[in-house]
Amino acid sequence: QVQLVESGGGLVQAGGSLRLSCAASGRTLFNYRMGWFRQAPGKEREFVARISRSGSSTYYADSVKGRFTISRDNAKNTVYLQMNSLKPEDTAVYYCAARSLLTGSNVAGDYDYWGQGTQVTVST
Repeated sequence: QVQLVESGGGLVQAGGSLRLSCAASGRTLFNYRMGWFRQAPGKEREFVARISRSGSSTYYADSVKGRFTISRDNAKNTVYLQMNSLKPEDTAVYYCAARSLLTGSNVAGDYDYWGQGTQVTVST
């Protein structure tokens, strides 16, 4: 029902910034709660941030709170993740995900659609 494509990843030095984008096609983005997850080699996929359908409510993992900002532009069918003050431990593949149910969730298994992921590497 919806296809997601992430972009904006790359290699940055510690302390730098990146903005990830998630472009959606198919149904309008307003139908979905959206989340960002990340997965490092050998580790489980972990929650990073999520946002309500209207964009009025946002939630963050403690590890990124104060550094990352999730936002959405439903008119453009796009979700963003602004990442500032990046640390080497932020290195991972970042995934955009969509949840069709009304309530929010921090659990990867509760999301219905996933993008292919974009690599973020932070060096020092």
